[in-house]
Amino acid sequence: MTYAFTYEVPITAEIYTRIKDGIGPVPPPGMIAHLAYRTETGLRYLDIWQTEADWNAFQHDRLHPVVHPLLQEMLGFVPPEPPRTALDLVDVWIAEHAQIA
Repeated sequence: MTYAFTYEVPITAEIYTRIKDGIGPVPPPGMIAHLAYRTETGLRYLDIWQTEADWNAFQHDRLHPVVHPLLQEMLGFVPPEPPRTALDLVDVWIAEHAQIA
């Protein structure tokens, strides 16, 4: 079952770039779409995955190994995960190319 969610993090686009560079250019298995956009307090992500298990594997195997050391370096500790809001998708329509801002 498709898993989609959104959450907000208090980081800058520069920190996001460091995270994305650490993750690498290869899209993770099961990812359908990932959007990151600016808010008044940082960035908000909107993610769509084929399954919640795909998201959990990516988070455990690729995201946390990059983010946790970065947060430890910046803050001196790793804060709890931000709350995620699950989305009840009706449709997902994506193009065959990605656009990087």
